[in-house]
Amino acid sequence: MGQPAPDFTLEDSDGKNITLSDYRGKKNVVLVFYRGHW
Repeated sequence: MGQPAPDFTLEDSDGKNITLSDYRGKKNVVLVFYRGHW
């Protein structure tokens, strides 16, 4: 708490890699993990 989150990379639903640093400096970032049914 109170510390910046470390940078990480995740794959989006289109298979594109997205990093947290892509959004640094933006006003708000919402990260949602959902459990899919595979």
